[in-house]
Amino acid sequence: MAKKVTLKDIAQKTGVTAASVSMILNGKELSRFTPETVSRVLAAAREMQYVTPAEKHTPKQIAIISPSVNNPYHTTIIMGIERAALSSGYLTATYNTYWNPQTELVLLQQLEMRRVAGIIYVMNPLQVEKAREVDGHIPVVAVGDIVSHLGIDTVDVNNFRAGEIVAKHLIDLGHKHIAYLTTSLNDHHIARVRRCEGLQDTFRRLCPEGSVTVFCKENELEQELQSPDIELESGKELAKACLTHPEITGIVAINDMVGFGVLDGLLEAGMRVPEDYSLCGFDNVFPTGFQRMQMTTVDHGTIYHGARAFHLLKDKMEATERPAAAYPITRVEYRSKLVQRGSTAPPRTQK
Repeated sequence: MAKKVTLKDIAQKTGVTAASVSMILNGKELSRFTPETVSRVLAAAREMQYVTPAEKHTPKQIAIISPSVNNPYHTTIIMGIERAALSSGYLTATYNTYWNPQTELVLLQQLEMRRVAGIIYVMNPLQVEKAREVDGHIPVVAVGDIVSHLGIDTVDVNNFRAGEIVAKHLIDLGHKHIAYLTTSLNDHHIARVRRCEGLQDTFRRLCPEGSVTVFCKENELEQELQSPDIELESGKELAKACLTHPEITGIVAINDMVGFGVLDGLLEAGMRVPEDYSLCGFDNVFPTGFQRMQMTTVDHGTIYHGARAFHLLKDKMEATERPAAAYPITRVEYRSKLVQRGSTAPPRTQK
């Protein structure tokens, strides 16, 4: 009979104390240890097939990593994951990072220790290297924008193409000068960047005499956590800034939630939609179809993303063998389509 692995065995292999090994494996006071020490202990525990007492009684659980649940876009994906997971006998737990890379790193370390069955991102990972490392022993799937270097299974949306669709719609209506209103633009928010690039590229090709003016509201990470209406308030603020540019007749919001804020900001300023400004969003969250909203937007088939992501994960979790060198990376891309409603029309007559 094989000898039972103990904390002392792991301590001897890693060069740390048994007390430290116990704290790390139980996720206690991780700030006391360097990320390298945590990774070394976790790797040794996996290699030696150590199982904590808590793990012996833990049901099959899927961890869902989300930026937040304030936006119906993310909650729609989460609902799809949960429905598919429950029907297959898996429980789910959702963790919000509020776009904080350090929060994501700590969370991944915690999930490694809990030995969850699998992890689904409702976003592109910010800690890409760590996500790939975890995927080596805990299956990981991400729902997000097409990023070729992720190296993990994904359910993708081509946000560059989504930007093209909106740009062509506004150009066809006769708009030459539009604004792109967005919250923070950086590498952490690749979808926002790609939508902007799609808009700009299409105007360069189809309307070279036109322009896409970018208005960006930089929000701190703390604001993401402390302000549940941050996207709405950002939209209102950006709309007012846009009014100082009389040549602009069309406004594109980074997503529908910001778009609702833009709508409020325009109405508060005495403007009409679409008579004075055409307004478009992205994601087709359910309130965009409300009679008083009626926002033109882009639908990505979001309702299907969560279930598809879970089934990708399930295939990986239940695979009998996962040779790292041969295991393929699966990418599922959903097509985007325009949903035209009452917030867009030909541009107002310039005075």
